Amino acid sequence: MNGLNVGRIGLSSISAMHIRIVTPGKTQIKALRTLIDERLQRLQHYTKVDYLELAQGRLKSIQDPVQQVKVEGELLLAQIQPGDWLILLDERGKGMTSEQLAQQLEQKMVQSVQRVVFFIGGAYGFSPAVYDRANQQWALSAMTFTHEQARFLLTEQLYRAFTILRHEPYHH
Repeated sequence: MNGLNVGRIGLSSISAMHIRIVTPGKTQIKALRTLIDERLQRLQHYTKVDYLELAQGRLKSIQDPVQQVKVEGELLLAQIQPGDWLILLDERGKGMTSEQLAQQLEQKMVQSVQRVVFFIGGAYGFSPAVYDRANQQWALSAMTFTHEQARFLLTEQLYRAFTILRHEPYHH
């Protein structure tokens, strides 16, 4: 596995880290929502995880994309605490393999990061304030996916990363 130190952390270290996923708007596609819920349930075996879909009521009335990104950024930033490690899912972010993602999570556990927060942005990306606060930017793929698909892909890759760390047979 290319130098990964996977497996050296115990269950207590894994369960001490909390993952939060924050995304604007509800998942409208029922099949994707079912898949996301299933992966979130699986993730609960490894760590505390919560998934927050922010209401879009206030944003729907804003026509200007710049203003919409600004308001959305304020809503997103209100969901984090000072010690959170913030990762943006962004097309300009760093791409990685599933093993590398597992290694990134392991590093956060070893560093005793209490909560890792993932933001999935809206249609126009993130505000400058969100980019300024972020600790990292990750890309799920070089390809383009809908924001709803990105939600499933993130939950799937987080689940896969934890199975890699535990040397479970899910990832081949």
